[in-house]
Amino acid sequence: MILIAALLIGWRKIPEFQLKKLEPKIRFSVIIPFRNEAENLPSLLNSLSKLNYPTSKYEILLLNDASEDASVQICSDFMTFNPKILISLLENKRTSNSPKKDAISTAIKTAQFEYIITTDADCEAPENWLQSFNEKILETGAKMVAGTVKIADRSLNTNRENRWLKYFQAFQEMDFMSLQAAGAGGFGLKKAFMCNGANLCYEKAAFLKADGFSGNDEISSGDDVFLLQKFTENKWPVSFLKCAEAIVITQPQQDLNTLISQRIRWAAKTPAYKSSFAKLVGLTVLLMNFSLVIGGLLAFFSLIAYQPLLFAFFFKFNVDFVLLYHSAEFFDRKDVLRNYFWSSFIYPVFSSYVAILSLFSGYEWKGRTFRS
Repeated sequence: MILIAALLIGWRKIPEFQLKKLEPKIRFSVIIPFRNEAENLPSLLNSLSKLNYPTSKYEILLLNDASEDASVQICSDFMTFNPKILISLLENKRTSNSPKKDAISTAIKTAQFEYIITTDADCEAPENWLQSFNEKILETGAKMVAGTVKIADRSLNTNRENRWLKYFQAFQEMDFMSLQAAGAGGFGLKKAFMCNGANLCYEKAAFLKADGFSGNDEISSGDDVFLLQKFTENKWPVSFLKCAEAIVITQPQQDLNTLISQRIRWAAKTPAYKSSFAKLVGLTVLLMNFSLVIGGLLAFFSLIAYQPLLFAFFFKFNVDFVLLYHSAEFFDRKDVLRNYFWSSFIYPVFSSYVAILSLFSGYEWKGRTFRS
């Protein structure tokens, strides 16, 4: 819990960034890999068409990863209806076990501009997205800037059919916000260990100098975290963009199996971390949640006293809530915290289950099966 408290301090150390309407100077290559995203691409592309940034200073690189739906046609139509925007539709060239890393590497080989910025096909970008990164880079000189991501607020009716989905999405949203705050807290403590590729910007020259994703390209995920670790190892300046006008919105997972697969994909890369602080955070969270689950079972069968377990849970409950509260306040989602009480009982079980599966089981993602 001391670690969570430290991450909270780190989160609060990062001031909220306010735009100053500086001249757009940084040129961006926006890279978006996609596979079978016909349902999500229209919203993303529509948001990109509204970017408040000179079209001469950015390009959009759309990377098709063997889509079998109408994704390519949607991208082609977008190019046709937006002739003033520099857009390229490319095919992914697979060379490793990570389709996304391959797609980003393929795009970077043709990228024209100095800074790379990535997002996912199931996201939406705010209109001042590029301007926010422009000002942050000009102010800090950072080689990498990590941005915030939040899950879309899906207001649902409270009838019986939708009630489960409403609670399910609330659980996802709180989990995701806590991850955002923890990752930002690392930046605030000068021990950056986690970021999100759905909103990540870095210098192209630094990426090439670091030899891109080499050394971890057999790990299916981690296009963001492993690259961050390379930047910090090289002592290149990194920064966190805590800016309300730069929050990328992503879609929630629609069922439990997909959510578990997503979380396994995220957790599976943890053993390959080089950062000692990242390993400490991962191990501490795992041991705390696993201890609560095992302790709960032992207390249920009267094999241990329940009082110490209740004290540990109460302490964790309050420390976690404070971190989550500050994150929810930034994302303007404090109303979701009304679900915190019941979710605090479920989360240790969910987290432990995902962690164990990540060690011993593969997972399916985007119609492909991967080994953990």
